[in-house]
Amino acid sequence: MSKIQLNGHEARLLGVLFEKERTTAEQYPLSLNSATVGCNQKSNRWPVTDWSEAEVHVGLQGLVMKQLAGRVVPTGSRVEKYRHNARECLGLVDAELAVLAELLMRGPQTPGDLRARASRMAEIPTLERLSAVMVELITKGYAKRIDPAPGSRAERFMQLLSPNLHSQDEPAAPGSSDAPRSHAPASTAGVEPRVATLETKVAELTARLEKLERDLGGR
Repeated sequence: MSKIQLNGHEARLLGVLFEKERTTAEQYPLSLNSATVGCNQKSNRWPVTDWSEAEVHVGLQGLVMKQLAGRVVPTGSRVEKYRHNARECLGLVDAELAVLAELLMRGPQTPGDLRARASRMAEIPTLERLSAVMVELITKGYAKRIDPAPGSRAERFMQLLSPNLHSQDEPAAPGSSDAPRSHAPASTAGVEPRVATLETKVAELTARLEKLERDLGGR
C-alpha cells in the first residue's frame, strides 16, 4: 500500500487535476470553480458527485498540505488556481499517471477499460503497454490486482492512494466493457467517448460563463 493516503475528495481532485492538464490544457491550472465542475461532471466519473465549492476547497488544501498540489496566480489573473505535483511527488511518468487518474476517478477497472480511457491522456497503444504500466504502479505501491467484478471473468486493478474509496464488490461502472451491453447497431460504436468530450466542453463553457457573470457583477 502507498505511504501517501488520500481521502475521497483529495483522490478525485488529484485525478481531475491531471486529467484537465492533459485534455484541456488551456484551462489548466484550475480555479476552484473549474475544479468543482471537473469533480462533478457526469462523464468519466464513478460515482457521480454533487460537491460544493467549500468541499472541493478543503480537498485542494489537503492536496497542498501533502505536497501533491500547489497554488498559483497566473500573470494577468486575480484568481488563485491549482496545479498538481504528482509527477515529482509520486515519481510517475504520464502513462502511469493517466492510468492512476482513471482509477482514482472511476474505481477498479479491467485492463481493456483502463487502456481505452487512459489513452485520452497519454499514449498507451496496446494492452502490452498497459501491462507494463501496471507493473510499475504495483511495484511502487500505487495499485494492485484484484478479483473480477461479480458476473465477469476479467481481472481488474484498483488504486491504493485511497483504497477504501470504491467498493471492490460493486458491479462494473457504467460504460465499462464488462457492463451489460445492449444490442445497439454497429454504427453507434465510439459514441460514448464523443459524448464524454462534449459533456466536458459544456461543463467548461458553463464555468467560463459563471466566471464572466461574477466579473461583470463586480463592476
